[in-house]
Amino acid sequence: MTVDVKQIGDTLMTLERSLNERWSSGDSSGYLENYHEDISYFDPVTETLLVGRSTVVAHISKIYSNPHIVRSEYLNPHVIVSDAGDLAVLSYNLNTFVADESGGEKLLRAWNSTEIYRLINKKWRIVHSNWALTKSFACAVAS
Repeated sequence: MTVDVKQIGDTLMTLERSLNERWSSGDSSGYLENYHEDISYFDPVTETLLVGRSTVVAHISKIYSNPHIVRSEYLNPHVIVSDAGDLAVLSYNLNTFVADESGGEKLLRAWNSTEIYRLINKKWRIVHSNWALTKSFACAVAS
C-alpha cells in the first residue's frame, strides 16, 4: 500500500482550517466534536496532561470565549504519516488577528500547534492536541 502523504496533509490542513475558522468565529464545537474519546491534550493554561474527551471539553468550555478573530495565518505546515496511512502528525504555526481601534487588525496570538490525527471509521479524529504560545519566555531557555 502506498500512502499519499501530500493528499493526507492537504486533507488534514483543510480539516484543521475549517475547525479553527469555526473556533475563531465563536463556535468551539467543531474541535470538541472532532476530539476522540481518549484524546490527550495540552495548552498554555493546563498544568497537567488532560485525558479524555469529557475532561478536555470541560476544560475548554470553562476558558473559551469568542475571540472575534478576523484573520488567521497558517504557516509552515508539516505532516508526518504512518506507513499504514492511518495516523498523522500535523504541525504548523498559527497567527490570529483581531480588529484594532483604527479599523485595521492586530496580532492577537502566535501559536505552535501540533495535532495528532487518527483515521477511525474513514474519518480523521484528533487523538492528541498540543497548543503552545510561540513566545512564552523573554529569553530562549531549555532545561
